Amino acid sequence: VQNIVRDWNWGTSTKIRVNVPAFTIISERMPLTLYLNLAALVFYLPFGFFFGILAALKKDTIVDNILQVLIMVFLSVPSLVLLLTLIIILSYQFNLLPSLFPLVGIESFWKVAQGFVIPVLAVGLPSIAGLTRILRAELSEVLTSEFVLLAKTKGLSHTQAVLRHAIRNSLVPMVPIIIGSFAGLLGGSFILESVYAIPGVGRITLQALAAGGYDYNVILVSSAFYSTIGLSTALIVDLSYGIIDPQIRMGAKR
Repeated sequence: VQNIVRDWNWGTSTKIRVNVPAFTIISERMPLTLYLNLAALVFYLPFGFFFGILAALKKDTIVDNILQVLIMVFLSVPSLVLLLTLIIILSYQFNLLPSLFPLVGIESFWKVAQGFVIPVLAVGLPSIAGLTRILRAELSEVLTSEFVLLAKTKGLSHTQAVLRHAIRNSLVPMVPIIIGSFAGLLGGSFILESVYAIPGVGRITLQALAAGGYDYNVILVSSAFYSTIGLSTALIVDLSYGIIDPQIRMGAKR
């Protein structure tokens, strides 16, 4: 610990890449893991919000019923099964996308970009389903609240009442879910990176944990990386409450 704090020395790898600094091994793979999970976050948030709002506004209609069926399907199917299904359909049957992640630095940028599609879909589709379900429940409750009805009596249309009041109030309990989902996406990338041959932090961590290849220093740096992401998301969640709900800022000033 003293070496880490004083000299930023995390030790060297003993199995993965012998005598190479463990921090160098993980830092080389950090960008790809972060890019992959940020892409999944950017993909699923707009669709999750759109379908969640649509389901709440069309509650108990045919549109809502179809969305509920799709939500149950994507929440029930594990990400690993969904990943393999996407590989079989998009790679082997239709030959639209690579079956394994392209070699970064060797393949073209377009090929690498294509390699993001399947893992982002595999992680993003269940996340869209989860966000849609939660937002539908929260927004449906807010839409029947007194302040939304009061806004309508003051002359606001249903759409204006939803956009100006209902959505913002329904976001307050969802902030920790949305922001914290990034840490969850990172945690779920272990198996994803191994199956799809993505050279990220998750894959190298599993290699360092393998029997006969146990690499303590690499695991130490990887654990620090995931812990930092978890602590950072928790801090961002706390800070974001004041942005979403002005009452929290007013309470702090008192």
